[in-house]
Amino acid sequence: MARRAPEQDIDENDLEVGEPGRPAAGVTGVLVSLGRSWEQMGVVRSVRTLPLLNQHGGFDCPGCAWPDPQGHRKVAEFCENGAKAVAEEATTRRIGPEFFARHSLSELEEKTDYWLGQQGRLTEPMVRRPGDDHYRPISWDDAFSLIARELNALPSPDAAAFYTSGRTSNEAAFLYQLLVRSFGTNNLPDCSNMCHESSGSALVETIGIGKGSVSLEDLENADLVLVVGQNPGTNHPRMLASLETVKRRGGKIIAVNPLPEAGLLRFKNPQNVRGVLGHGTALADEFAQIRLGGDLALFKAISGLLLKAGAVDHDFVSRYTHGFAEFAAQDVDWELTERATGLEREQIERIADMIASAERVVACWAMGLTQHKQAVPTIREVVNVLLLRGMIGKPGAGVCPVRGHSNVQGDRTMGIWEKMPESFLAALEQEFGVPVPRRHGFDVVEALHAMHERKVRALVAVGGNFASATPDTEATERALRSLALTVHVSTKLNRSHVVAGRTALILPTLGRTERDVQEAGEQFVTVEDSMSVVHTSRGRLGPASSHLLSEIAIVCRLGSALLGNDHAVPWASFERDYDLVRDRIARVVPGCHDYNRRVREPDGFVLPHPPRDSREFDTPTGKANFTVNEVELIEVPPGRLLLQTLRSHDQYNTTIYGLSDRYRGIENARRVVLVHRQDIEDAGFADGDLVDIVSEFGDEERWARGFRVVAFPTPRGCAAAYYPEANALVPLRSVADGSNTPVSKAVVIRLVRP
Repeated sequence: MARRAPEQDIDENDLEVGEPGRPAAGVTGVLVSLGRSWEQMGVVRSVRTLPLLNQHGGFDCPGCAWPDPQGHRKVAEFCENGAKAVAEEATTRRIGPEFFARHSLSELEEKTDYWLGQQGRLTEPMVRRPGDDHYRPISWDDAFSLIARELNALPSPDAAAFYTSGRTSNEAAFLYQLLVRSFGTNNLPDCSNMCHESSGSALVETIGIGKGSVSLEDLENADLVLVVGQNPGTNHPRMLASLETVKRRGGKIIAVNPLPEAGLLRFKNPQNVRGVLGHGTALADEFAQIRLGGDLALFKAISGLLLKAGAVDHDFVSRYTHGFAEFAAQDVDWELTERATGLEREQIERIADMIASAERVVACWAMGLTQHKQAVPTIREVVNVLLLRGMIGKPGAGVCPVRGHSNVQGDRTMGIWEKMPESFLAALEQEFGVPVPRRHGFDVVEALHAMHERKVRALVAVGGNFASATPDTEATERALRSLALTVHVSTKLNRSHVVAGRTALILPTLGRTERDVQEAGEQFVTVEDSMSVVHTSRGRLGPASSHLLSEIAIVCRLGSALLGNDHAVPWASFERDYDLVRDRIARVVPGCHDYNRRVREPDGFVLPHPPRDSREFDTPTGKANFTVNEVELIEVPPGRLLLQTLRSHDQYNTTIYGLSDRYRGIENARRVVLVHRQDIEDAGFADGDLVDIVSEFGDEERWARGFRVVAFPTPRGCAAAYYPEANALVPLRSVADGSNTPVSKAVVIRLVRP
């Protein structure tokens, strides 16, 4: 079937199900990349833009945070989904005032997330005033004045929440948190709260820093790489090239995942002959198809087997760790392990043997681990395995949480967190001479609860799509509509603009691909990748509209309007010259000394990481900590399934590029639920039936209607559906212990006939 023009409404009765695509990438990926680029940007614009993606002197991919190679880079240093992300941003489609005059909010509410995102780039600031059903144009000066009046009219600064997406640059993030704290609150929820917060919580507790400890070179020189709870073929495809390098150098790969994803099994690298003409590279030496929520039990069993086999680096353990005796006193409950994981003991023993015999082990994971109730204990247990083998602070070994959005880690480094440590707050206060609040602010889930309780009355969001990224869609939208003010700094239309507060503003901003010219001349920004490398990003395209402002300019002008032109922070100077911002970052943010010089090096610079650099651990014990973690078996009542939300291959986070999930054989639909064929039959349904999905949490029920059942090789008792459509099923009160991350990977559901 021909691909329908994306500006049109989508009829999901056109669902086509075929064989899942194998292998990942290859010539097909190249052709899809070119096709989507030409469709959105045109041939000439595509040829001008794509060669600059992830290159020295070019712009950083607006998609994932996978690091760029140091030194030499390929001509095409991007993947299929990176090309799609650029095409979405650099599209020639436009949304001006006439669009909003033609479409009311009531009408836009009925459109899909895909339709909204495909309309094009926002070109002018818009406002929806109380009682109006349309957005209407507003000047920038009037917009900032209106926002300042609304925020200053709140009973307290804590009555506002300030959200941030991972695409925000380091400079914009630093200024944004400075603005928020100067205003008087630490309410800085961000996208990390919903993805890798569990990683940060577990790693800070165990090794003293919430970041990965490996470089790209470490990963590619590992003897063994664990790829756990992630789908690199869709979510960070450039990782596949690094895994191919591991295999070429004789290393092995263990994949642990509920679904047999294409990118975990075989990769056809389109940048070499084997990938174009050959069969590609088989990646996973061992594929453990684990049940949802079984990872903690798996790694506890691996730890027990390593101890039993004497595969312990005793020198490392005695010199650098704490808590080993209590940890080593545990026994493996094999009955519980097999029930929780769905794996046979023989396979778990085989995996443990591979870990025991490897000299250099890297453990990688993503949201398949972080979005469970026991996410933090699970990641602590992954660290236990590495500590046993002495795999922290060793070349070719370590922890590798694979971050999602391209600067989500940099945002946190720059202070976007509701619980920044005293050392950072004191440095900020000393540098700028403004009082900085100490009381912890709200994360995403806490902010949503506070909206329902009318404690938070305004939301300002720099980037992202708050309404679609958050759990419990009905509750989230009700909370947003109850607010006195919503403000969204965005490049494109999304669901959050439709779910408007009483007064709502859309502030259009420059994208990564676009030139940023200020009074001091052409500017660049900086970002931090998933492996702590800080580097430049410089757009080259002309702006989509003459009315656009950079994120930095928006934050600075809002700072002046909200806090006054005589405020101690020189907002106007920062807008004129971003070097001045980086000078202040250098004096406030640890590891960022001499920022302006070092970031201008071709590959930027690497932030310090004491466990990696010198086996120093900033924990209360002064050492890396072993932990004892108890498995809580997820009890699923009869006739129910355990659901995980996930991405289609044709999306990135909440941005939906199209309706093709070819690696899973799904075409022309998103409202599908993937279920094991036997579970479909046991429930009295047939493959392709239309169902409603009901989630159960305590005595609460949530409904998502109109999904097609698709038979898929999931583990028995497990199911999967795409977000944001399935976010409606995720309870707001169901969160990970220790990180407060919504539990999107273990939702108890039942299927019912409409």
